[in-house]
Parts: sequence; C-alpha cells; structure tokens
Amino acid sequence: MSRLRLQDVLEFCKDSLFDWSFTGWHYKTLQAIRGCRTAELGGHIDQCTCCDGLHLSYNSCRNRHCPRCQAHKREQWIAARSQELLDVPYYHLVFTLPSELHQICLLHSKEVYGGLFTACWSTVKIFAENHLGATPGMIAVLHTWGSNLSLHPHLHCIVPAGGIDKQGHWVAQQKKRGHLFPVKGMSVVFRAKMVAELRKKSLPIDQNIYDAVFSKNWVVYAKATFQAPKYVIEYLGRYSHRIAISDGRIAGLDKENRQVSLRVKNYRKGGELSTISLPIKTFVNRFELHILPKGFTRIRHYGLLSSTTKRKYLKKLQATLAKSPLNIKAEKVKDNHRICPKCKKGTLQIISYFGVRGPPKRWLDKLKTT
Repeated sequence: MSRLRLQDVLEFCKDSLFDWSFTGWHYKTLQAIRGCRTAELGGHIDQCTCCDGLHLSYNSCRNRHCPRCQAHKREQWIAARSQELLDVPYYHLVFTLPSELHQICLLHSKEVYGGLFTACWSTVKIFAENHLGATPGMIAVLHTWGSNLSLHPHLHCIVPAGGIDKQGHWVAQQKKRGHLFPVKGMSVVFRAKMVAELRKKSLPIDQNIYDAVFSKNWVVYAKATFQAPKYVIEYLGRYSHRIAISDGRIAGLDKENRQVSLRVKNYRKGGELSTISLPIKTFVNRFELHILPKGFTRIRHYGLLSSTTKRKYLKKLQATLAKSPLNIKAEKVKDNHRICPKCKKGTLQIISYFGVRGPPKRWLDKLKTT
C-alpha cells in the first residue's frame, strides 16, 4: 500500500478548497500542492545520456510549502552552506513569540515575522558586541508550527562561537560554556526589541496586549554546541527546508468520517509519539496558518555570514581557523534528482515538453518500447 501524502488529502477535498481557503494566495498554494507531479501541470520526456532510456515526468509545483518539492532544494542549499563552514563550535538558539501575539501574526504575518528576524539579529549582535567586541554571524530559519499544526512562531538560529573585529580578524569566545550568551539577559533584550519592532510598524495592537507580553518572561532556548562542522550540516539538513507537515506524518485518511490522522510529538512528555485525528477542514485550515506571504524570505543570513561579508572575509577566516581539512561527506550534499532511475549512471536530459493534454501519441508509443 502506498504511503499517504498531503497531496492525497487535498485531492480528496478538492471541491471544498476554495471555500476553506483564507485568501486567494492560500487557495493558489493548496492547488499547486494538489497538482504537483500530475498531468494537471504538464510534464516532459527525459532521455538518459548513458542507456538512452526514455522516462515520462510530470512537472513539480516547486512551491516551498510542498513536501514533495523540498528535498532537491534542501540538498542544493546544504551543498552551498557546506562550502562556508568555519572550523569553530556553533550554537543553536531558538527565539519564540508568546501566544499573546499569535492573532497579530495571522493578521499581519509579513510585518510580524519580518520584525522577528530583525529583533533576533539585534539581540545577538548586541550581546556579541558587549561580550566579544566583535560582529557575530547568524543563519536564521523561520518555523511557525507546533507538532499538531497549531501556530507556534519561532526562529531557529545557528551562530558561530565568535565574531570578527573591524579589521576582519577572528575574535573567539573566551570562556566555553553551554550557551553563547546569558539566556535570561537575551530573553529580556529580545522582548524589548520585538515590541519596539511592532510599535515601529504601527500595527493596530491594543495596549493591553503589550501589557500582557511585558508581564511574562519570553523564551530564548539555547541548545548544546555543535563541536564539529559536520554536525552543523546535519542540523541544517533537518531544519532548513522543513515545512509544517511532512508526508511521513500523515498516518491515515478516513474518507467516510472525513478525518485525517497525524503522528505528533508530545514535548511535555519528552517527545513521546502519539496519533491524533482532525476533521479534514480543520487539518487544511491549520496547514494554511503556515503558508507564508508571497515573496517572504524564511531563511536569512546576517553579520559575517551575510553575502557581502562572506565575499570579503570568509576565505581568509577559513584558512586561519582550519585545524584540519573540513571533511564533509559528498553523499550528504550530492544532487541525485537527475540520475537515471534505470541504469543509475546516466543523467536525464529533457528532450520534449507537453501540456495538460498529455504527451503526444508518438512519445507514448516510444515509451512503451523502452
């Protein structure tokens, strides 16, 4: 029996998607995922450069919210990042928005999530300048979901243990500890920076909401360090292009009772696995909560890891800090999506395109004979 996919759920309820969609952008995204790698999007004929075999391929939707379209993008991104690693420990920080701001996130997601990136980078930069006297680097990845698809906006940040001074020289963390900077202090500064960003954007937020968020402690979670660059790559592979729900977490589709079963983790019980059931409409609506605004960038690079600074200082820093060659295994970042599935040696090359009406009969006849 084939594994259930998000696409299968959307196909089952396709006649209701328009009514269930929050906006036209959400509907367009759901429709793209539903039609991914089907005749609805057209396709192409591939030919292997080694065995000359012909293969029929339907087009991918290439939507960043589609579970089927992320693996290739993830591998490409990891391959690029593997060339930019520094031979130093890395820290993993997680900045989380309080539940009082969730409604604002839904109404003004672009402004709030953009402010979250700015507030987190400002916080890390202030502490690096105060504790190291240097400019740090940061790769930030936005996640907006909890395990049960509820809204849970948070930013995963990878930060190297050090920074560069004004001359571009490396300044290392002097005292090794379980966290890069004091977590409680970062929480206070993060709260102030985020509220300042919200006020700056002049969003219609009642004062009682600001009072509520200032009355509670915000969460900045600092995970253990990555002591070797290869672990940074492994981490980035898990988090960089993750979406709200992967196909592997869809446990069942009860068409008669119109229920979807999901595998979830209960983090209050140490990540214990369980299965929950949701009405299909609830499932679709929860998934829509995590469809980002058009053109919004969910992976960003800052400081010494920004594109401008990397071009100027990265090679010199890598040469200075390298204790030994960085042995990143090729198979972790190798791009295999164009390898011939038949001979496993040649590369697939597109020789003909076709639209939603399907491939011409002459190609169908050729495909039957190969």
